[in-house]
Amino acid sequence: MSFDLFKAFILGIVEGLTEFLPVSSTGHLLLLERFFGFDDDAFGKTFVVLIQLGAILAILSVYFAKLWRIALGMFSDPAAQRFVIGVLIAFLPAAIIGAIAHSFIKEVLFNPWVVCFTLIAGGAVLLWVDQQDLRPRFHDATSFPLPMYLGIGLAQCLAMIPGVSRSGATIVSAMLFGSDKRAAAEFSFFLAIPTMTGAFAYDLYKNHGQMTANNTLLVAVGFVTSFVAAIIVVKTLLDYVSRSGFALFAWWRVIVGTLGLIGLALGK
Repeated sequence: MSFDLFKAFILGIVEGLTEFLPVSSTGHLLLLERFFGFDDDAFGKTFVVLIQLGAILAILSVYFAKLWRIALGMFSDPAAQRFVIGVLIAFLPAAIIGAIAHSFIKEVLFNPWVVCFTLIAGGAVLLWVDQQDLRPRFHDATSFPLPMYLGIGLAQCLAMIPGVSRSGATIVSAMLFGSDKRAAAEFSFFLAIPTMTGAFAYDLYKNHGQMTANNTLLVAVGFVTSFVAAIIVVKTLLDYVSRSGFALFAWWRVIVGTLGLIGLALGK
């Protein structure tokens, strides 16, 4: 079987580790598929979609208590209602543009050259943000102003270009709008839930024909490794970025993007 358990394990780890870091999980998976032959099976592309569910469930498990309180207060607590409205406002731009431009994004933008250039450009943006003397005004991800939620949602649309990073776009935009690093990263987690769930459902609908009983074990391995890796990232990222900023992720992006361009130039 060309798509084997080893590939399922590696792709699951990469998905889980990179989904919530500002380094672009989609970009990393595309480069892995290109340079390591992980795209040699039609099921491989469907697999990458399916294992996103592990990362989604990681967020739900870490924030279950907080999300449950918000869910219980949706019909009685104005603060909970306002936050839910804010998340929906932030989610809608990507949902609309993604549905309209899905084919163009997949056929044109899912290109390793695009990924490498955007990885490098995104790294430069993160380094620039780290050097700014930003003065945060908002310290709670659940109480941003509604226009700020919309601005973050519009910024998230940039992440439809592979290599930009959904978490990177949302974190950086939230900080530029006045959030501190921790709250910006936390809201990126919350916004990931509807955004990734919507993308997962849409792509699964488009590719459900690739799912067979024979692939169940592969999906299980990728799902579990994605879940575990994402749990680790979610539990450590907030404290890390609060203390150390984004330089590590920025230079990682630059290095991966540069190596990718060298490989592409050499005809790999």
